[in-house]
Amino acid sequence: MAEERLDVSEAQIASHWKEEGYYPPSSKFVAQANMTDEKIYDRMALENVPDCFKEYADLLDWYKYWDEILDTSDAPCYKWFKGGLINASYNCIDRHLAKNRNKTAIHFVPELEEERVQHVTYQELWVRVNEFTALLQDFCGLKAGDRVTLHMPMTAELPITMLALCRIGVIHSQVFGGFSGKACADRIVDSQSEVLITMDGYYRGGKIMDHKIKANEACDEAAKQGQTVKKVLIWQRHPGKYSAETPMVEGRDFIVNDLLKNYYGKRVEPVKMPAEAPLFLMYTSGTTGKPKGCQHGTGGYLAYVTATSKYVQDIHPEDVYWCMADIGWITGHSYIVYGPLALAASSVIYEGIPTYPDAGRCWRIAQDLGVNIFHTAPTAIRALRKVGPDEPAKYDYYFKHMTTVGEPIEPEVWKWYYEVVGKGKAAIVDTWWQTETGGFLCSTLPGIKAMKPGSAGPGMPGIHPIILDDDGNEVPSGEGKAGNICIQNPWPGMFQTIWGDRDRFVSNYFKRYCKDPNSKDWRDWPYLTGDAAIMAEDGYVRILGRIDDVINVSGHRLGTKELESAALVVEEVAEAAVVPIKHEIKGVEPDMFIALKPGYEPSEEIIAKVQKALIDEIGPIAKARKVWIVPDMPKTRSGKIMRRILAAISNNTDVGDTMTLANPEIVEAIQEMAKKFDKK
Repeated sequence: MAEERLDVSEAQIASHWKEEGYYPPSSKFVAQANMTDEKIYDRMALENVPDCFKEYADLLDWYKYWDEILDTSDAPCYKWFKGGLINASYNCIDRHLAKNRNKTAIHFVPELEEERVQHVTYQELWVRVNEFTALLQDFCGLKAGDRVTLHMPMTAELPITMLALCRIGVIHSQVFGGFSGKACADRIVDSQSEVLITMDGYYRGGKIMDHKIKANEACDEAAKQGQTVKKVLIWQRHPGKYSAETPMVEGRDFIVNDLLKNYYGKRVEPVKMPAEAPLFLMYTSGTTGKPKGCQHGTGGYLAYVTATSKYVQDIHPEDVYWCMADIGWITGHSYIVYGPLALAASSVIYEGIPTYPDAGRCWRIAQDLGVNIFHTAPTAIRALRKVGPDEPAKYDYYFKHMTTVGEPIEPEVWKWYYEVVGKGKAAIVDTWWQTETGGFLCSTLPGIKAMKPGSAGPGMPGIHPIILDDDGNEVPSGEGKAGNICIQNPWPGMFQTIWGDRDRFVSNYFKRYCKDPNSKDWRDWPYLTGDAAIMAEDGYVRILGRIDDVINVSGHRLGTKELESAALVVEEVAEAAVVPIKHEIKGVEPDMFIALKPGYEPSEEIIAKVQKALIDEIGPIAKARKVWIVPDMPKTRSGKIMRRILAAISNNTDVGDTMTLANPEIVEAIQEMAKKFDKK
């Protein structure tokens, strides 16, 4: 067995996934698609990098064209469109006014169905952004280059705040609203923000949450770490009414809605910002140690998200587009705010959870607003499939296009999404990318490439993925071997550096496969994504999860996502999560946690079917030590399964802090099940 282990590269994961068949887009979709020219792949071939990205930048309005498309003098900290002058707020609002002044820019959907939907036109967005910009300049004294931390929920005021800040070149750092005050403080300290912008409350599960309390915690914690927040600006969830129980702090806290009365009618000319100037910081979450502030530039990032929104999401100005992500994540920045608004789309922002008050809520919103492009994560798709598999058929909506984002989607779930949610008509793009990359890395172009369940598709035009083993050798496509997926070339959407920590940036993302640390040639700096993947003969990429999300069973390195996909072949299974448990001989073996669809009761028969699926789909090596049927998975507020907690339960170790979970009570229930099992 030891010899077998030696033969397995750490980069290579045993892949037993069968390639699925192709699903071509409909002729109706292709007829209206933004991109049907297959020559785009030739135009953006590796030999045409970086000049080919001019095509993306030309989708924007520039005050001054650039002197140099790509400056590599400080490789791998690249500067895109150097010398160019641009403003993101202008590109998302002002330039649309001549033709689309009265068009809806943002549909804000409150969680409570009895509360009216707000339809913010581009004219109203322009007015509100200008007035708030004037407040930020005058009352807060903010200027280009300053950093401001936002800790806001999903309301229209969040993009208004972002677009006001970038109008004058202030760097924004939005913290996911579900994060604690402590997490917010860490980001305040790292970015050295002196202003915090928040909201008094928001709705979750039908209840108003006191969000202001987190601002107090954040300011107190930041002060302990030496960073003073001088002003806290608080938007009111209900204008004219303070919705939090937490009191205001005199001299520091101010209600935005009251202050805005002093800036009625104010207009602020957008600042002509250098293309390479930072636009925002997006801190990665869920890892140990200090959070990483991914610094995204203005011109390059905006060009990339605008182009990918147009060609992958197929957004036209007349479309109603709904991305169900949270703006607190990179998906929300790129594909709720900057990309869609740069294209004059109507972008939906929904405040609450997708299953409130019932599993039909999403489809009612789609029907009522005429949503025709739908964008969400496999986590949400699995949840909707679990609690309301028959709901979509009850509503009269039509999606021309659907996107998945955030993690690999299992083929079984993909097919339900296509057949039930998309009613067999929508084009689906399964996108793969990261906080650090700004926009999509792999995806099918829906007007050109056929869909394949479970596969993210080929590299985007201008993105050239390569799969490497531990020694830097290319793993050939079509051989069924997996490795570390890297990108061979820079692209405009990639982050510029880690805020204040260039060494960490180089070490984490480039050092491993760098050919020459002194080189100024981008060809010597392949980008390490940290994901494991396999490339089929047709160039389509299947992501197997993080390199760390691997279980080494007797020398066979199995990707956890593959095991979970196998379990979802079983009809009764709604969700699956795999964690490693220590084994004296095998090293580790998998424990499988499953949650059932409504109407099914736990049984030994279902457990047997899951074990059989693991063996049939992958092989005997994949058989789980134990299949646990749980009432629900422990999940974050954003709906992601906390496998760390499940692993702790399986291995009888401390589960740690569970208070940030959406359902902390489920942990105790699973622990009780584990105790009973141990006594047997």
